[in-house]
Amino acid sequence: MLQVEVTHPDGSTRTLHVPADSVIGKGAQCEIRLDSWRIGKEHAHLFRTPAGILIEDVGAFGGVQINGQRINGQFGPLKQNDVVGIGPFKLTVREHGPDTTQDAAHGARRPLHAEFPAQATGAAPTHSVVAGIPASTSTVAELPVPHADTARRELEFEWRKLLHGRLLEAMDLRRQDVHHMSDDRLRSETGRLIAALLAELDAEIPAELDRAHLSSQVLDEAIGLGPLEELLADDSVTEIMVNRYDEIYVERAGRLIRHPLAFTGHRAVIGVIERIVTPLGRRIDESSPMVDARLKDGSRVNAVIPPLALKGPCVTIRKFARRKLEASDLVRHGSLDGAMATFLQVCVEARKNIIVSGGTGSGKTTLLNILSNFIPPGERVITVEDAAELKLHHAHLISLEARPSNVEGKGAVQIRDLVRNTLRMRPDRIVVGECRGAEALDMLQAMNTGHEGSLTTLHANTVRDALARLETMVLMAGMDLPLSAIREQIASAVDIVIQQSRFACGSRIVTSVAEITGIESGKIQMQELFRFHNEGYGAADGKVKGLFTGCGIVPSFYDELRATGRELDIEIFMTADVGLEALGEDLV
Repeated sequence: MLQVEVTHPDGSTRTLHVPADSVIGKGAQCEIRLDSWRIGKEHAHLFRTPAGILIEDVGAFGGVQINGQRINGQFGPLKQNDVVGIGPFKLTVREHGPDTTQDAAHGARRPLHAEFPAQATGAAPTHSVVAGIPASTSTVAELPVPHADTARRELEFEWRKLLHGRLLEAMDLRRQDVHHMSDDRLRSETGRLIAALLAELDAEIPAELDRAHLSSQVLDEAIGLGPLEELLADDSVTEIMVNRYDEIYVERAGRLIRHPLAFTGHRAVIGVIERIVTPLGRRIDESSPMVDARLKDGSRVNAVIPPLALKGPCVTIRKFARRKLEASDLVRHGSLDGAMATFLQVCVEARKNIIVSGGTGSGKTTLLNILSNFIPPGERVITVEDAAELKLHHAHLISLEARPSNVEGKGAVQIRDLVRNTLRMRPDRIVVGECRGAEALDMLQAMNTGHEGSLTTLHANTVRDALARLETMVLMAGMDLPLSAIREQIASAVDIVIQQSRFACGSRIVTSVAEITGIESGKIQMQELFRFHNEGYGAADGKVKGLFTGCGIVPSFYDELRATGRELDIEIFMTADVGLEALGEDLV
């Protein structure tokens, strides 16, 4: 916890106890709310790191001032007597309890990027800014002095870098036949070599460094994923972003946080990328500087290297849950309610064609996984993906993955080719990980030619936008079909569209479930069955609040299902008591 004393424009003060990672602004979700027209919705970010308490200006109008001087980006660690100016308010920040943010001997501060060894640069211009303080007011004597923990981490970084270089000199890992060497054997042989290097340099290594921890870090970077290993093992981390070798961010509970560890250099990051993509038969080099891949646990990986990535090789990893998620997990986390889950299970079992729509990171693939697990066990399921991410627990399952071109630019197998091929494999269900282009036409044709119960996802912000984007993707097939024919195909093929959204607080929620009812006057008709009524963000936890409700409409196919003798509850579609004006008009 942090203790923040806020001085108002009228001179009155109040003391707040807030989490160690807090947002300052006038938004309802902010932990430190300041009400003024000069304050942005999210004005600044206050967070604790091993180096101390840092503050970050997120680019709001008016900025952030420290002791009367405006800062640029991140600044800290903050001292107890530092005054933070945000609009007409003054803030002083300290630890809630004994002060551990300042080194007793130094009591100095430094910008966050100084946690890592800086690259050599020329002399700064007179008007440049260092750690938010104009260079004209700084001298060599006034340069920041590292905090004790930060100094130890920098020392550890330097020795890790040295040991990694010595290891590469002694053992050229790129020439090792790792395909015929087990992971345990490679790890044990490399571990013995690192142990020998540590023994050789033992007299030179500072006593305060933990040899075992240093050995583990060098081993992870040499044959593993380096600093990413501990992040992949941390279940609270949902996304990992390496902007460059010394700049790593993670996502926890929907919030981006700077990670203190770093790679030893650009070559170490490229080595990690190669160790991820090579076993999958993919490559990354100057001629092919982008790649999509996956880890063994199914986590999605995207990597870009120079010359496309100007700051150096960057990696983005979207982690998937280790445990098989079920619909009850989504209900428990508030992503949908029990009535929605019951209805979606009925739709999958009744072989309705379903599209899951949503923005990037909204949870489409997770929901598709859960829907796929509703498929009865006796059916043959074939999945088609660009990079295999789906983890279906189905006995009769075939997974197909697209293939990029080789060095000569040949041999590529597109998703569209795989979708067409699945029609010859006697599928009961076809699950396409995501429709991005011309494969949408083949998917619609499959849905219309006896392959009911197919599932796919696409990117769109609303249900109506999803249908419009589906039309656009069909046009990308280059068949010169009239728009009326495309819309008839969509209206005939698609039964249910599920809209999933990601809110600013990080919550992923199913906001709408709609049924496609046909086409009239050249326009696709639909009716909304369920929706999420947004009631804003909670003041306590900053999470979005709202109510799931039916829209008072029973799907048209329910009569057919009841005719087969199936017992169905139509009460789940009843409208909750939120007021008709709050629900708005049904989709038409």
